[in-house]
Amino acid sequence: MRYLLLIANVENGNAAPPSPEVMEAWERYMGDLHATGKLLASERLRPSTTATTVRQSNGQTLLSDGPFTESKEQLGGFFLIEAEHLDEAVALASRLPILARGGSVEIRPVWEQGGP
Repeated sequence: MRYLLLIANVENGNAAPPSPEVMEAWERYMGDLHATGKLLASERLRPSTTATTVRQSNGQTLLSDGPFTESKEQLGGFFLIEAEHLDEAVALASRLPILARGGSVEIRPVWEQGGP
């Protein structure tokens, strides 16, 4: 089953670049996912200030700058993984380095085409 790991963290435009230790932790994590064939896709997102939100009202398309959610934490990236079941997805998500820096990870199963 495929799971999407949505990575959220407090955005801070003045934050210092990650330390070499943090970068090494990310590289190890990515390497482990690649080596086990669990990683299907992964991308980092630009800051929420670059987002555009699309809505519709009375047949009109409305655009607004910024993210849809109003929260301190913003979506910063994702991993699309293959896992046998939720417990395995949780185990893989719990190793994400962002958790050590105060971030969170939402795990969402992918709704497979033709599935329930």
